[in-house]
Amino acid sequence: MRPSPGDAPGPRLSGGGNGPAVSRPEFDAVFEAVRTWGRWFPADRGAWNRVTGDHVRRAVAAVRSGTVVPMALPWNTRAGPDNPRPALHHMTDLGDVERPEPSTHKDFVAVDYHGKGVTHLDALCHIAYRGRLYDGRTAREAVDAAGARFGTVSALGPLVTRGVLLDLPAVFGVRWLEPGQAVHARDVIAAEEALGVTIGEGDALLLRSGQVRRRRELGAWDPGTAGAGFHVDAVPLLAERGIALLGGDGDSDVRPSPVDGVHSPVHALAVAAMGVPLLDNLDLEALSAATAEAGRYAFLLVVAPLNVPGGTGSPVTPVAVL
Repeated sequence: MRPSPGDAPGPRLSGGGNGPAVSRPEFDAVFEAVRTWGRWFPADRGAWNRVTGDHVRRAVAAVRSGTVVPMALPWNTRAGPDNPRPALHHMTDLGDVERPEPSTHKDFVAVDYHGKGVTHLDALCHIAYRGRLYDGRTAREAVDAAGARFGTVSALGPLVTRGVLLDLPAVFGVRWLEPGQAVHARDVIAAEEALGVTIGEGDALLLRSGQVRRRRELGAWDPGTAGAGFHVDAVPLLAERGIALLGGDGDSDVRPSPVDGVHSPVHALAVAAMGVPLLDNLDLEALSAATAEAGRYAFLLVVAPLNVPGGTGSPVTPVAVL
């Protein structure tokens, strides 16, 4: 059953808005506190080094029903406020001129996927803070017009671990979190208690804000200017729990940013400080329904990015198996 307040008062979401504001010195102090530079080898896999064969075996062993839930948005070829650079898809062969049989039909796809319109994985070379990538590599020496030489998506390879869904609309009894709503550490703890799940080392944490449902019911808006997501104060808790992957139906950052001069503070903390890859723009509506029906919010997660040498990420279709 989906969590509901019932007859007793349920948990309450933190106050509206993206605050409190975080000063640049305060943000830099958090960056230093969660930074894991020099901890792992190979460094360009970052926090994914936490995920061992034992983690994978435990995640596989926890599968019960075998229900498979894909989490990718449809390939979006239409321009809109949330998709200013539409993906491309056209036919290159309709098969009507080929002889002998059989005829073939072929198509072409292309995309500038870092944005709000495509489900994708951010590799560690995607984000630098103050000119430095994860583990202290300078962006200038590690990335050029030919691609990256450190922290690439090909260094990550397929990602398989336990996933945990924080379904905040279900927990707090709302249809969705409004754009600009920050999720704080206390909200994460309240959600764990309500859902009966605890985020653990090597887990992939997925945050459902209900953004996809809101878009379907009310229409598109620009999530780059207003979106629900984590506040900076939630990140030390996630670092303490030892997550290996972070994602959501937005891009994990609350927008507008609460940090002056840092437009994506959670990106900076997760990727550049902690070495945690990100999954952006997931469709978590079907997973919300499936986990509510199953009464459990942990599952096997499988993410297989394209093998792009030098790539800063990849479009993906993550899959949950319950």
